[in-house]
Amino acid sequence: MAAWVVLATLAGAPSCKAQAEQASPAPGTPAAGASAGTLATEEDKTLYALGLALGLNITDFGLSARDLDIVKRGLGDAASGANQEVDIKVYGPKVRDLAMAKAKERAAAETAKAAVFVDQALKEAGAVKTPSGMIFVEQKKGTGASPKATDTVKVHYKGTLVDGKTFDSSYDRGEPAQFPLNGVIPCWTEGVQKMAVGGKAKLVCPPAIAYGDRGSPPVIPPGATLVFEVELLEVGAGTPPAAPGVSRPAPSPSPMTKPSPTPTS
Repeated sequence: MAAWVVLATLAGAPSCKAQAEQASPAPGTPAAGASAGTLATEEDKTLYALGLALGLNITDFGLSARDLDIVKRGLGDAASGANQEVDIKVYGPKVRDLAMAKAKERAAAETAKAAVFVDQALKEAGAVKTPSGMIFVEQKKGTGASPKATDTVKVHYKGTLVDGKTFDSSYDRGEPAQFPLNGVIPCWTEGVQKMAVGGKAKLVCPPAIAYGDRGSPPVIPPGATLVFEVELLEVGAGTPPAAPGVSRPAPSPSPMTKPSPTPTS
């Protein structure tokens, strides 16, 4: 989860402050170069990319415009060596609590949004809800072998949120994905075993068997219900290539990959 990068950074904040005090220019020194409103040079663009990287690390918080203004103020004070309005040793540890509270708020909102979608999905012809909460809708019956959880499978798929936004697609990448079926989220492990080679199905995955209340920001919100359209192309026991990643600024595992355990410290 990206927020933990922020938390780790805060843990080292006092030393960062000392460094800023040594390196910052004297008050009132004008910035060199063009206006900050333009990206005139490669350095300008790289600095902007630094801002993007920092921003992506706090998408978990779901900040309002007012929240973001306060964060910018703190960032500016720390980076410039200005007077800090709060004690980082006192309030730094509270960032984790804030991240968890914000995640719960977003998860609750996602659950409410998904409820209507799930009700509609259950009305589709052939829809079956399993004890895990997954909704399985067979769209085309396969005629080949069905995989076991320990098998490697090759699939084409598209993953969307309940609002229809696509967050990952092997179709868009122009090549199928291949992975061990027991190395992905539980919804996939369960759902793909119900298919046969040549078949196509829709999997509606509640958060409990997907990414839970943590989600996988910035791509998958906390508490998100996920929808996958899956074509099962092959079943085999060979060693697969690395699972494809979502197209985003930093390399990442496929959204089907099992989420890592929540940090405990």
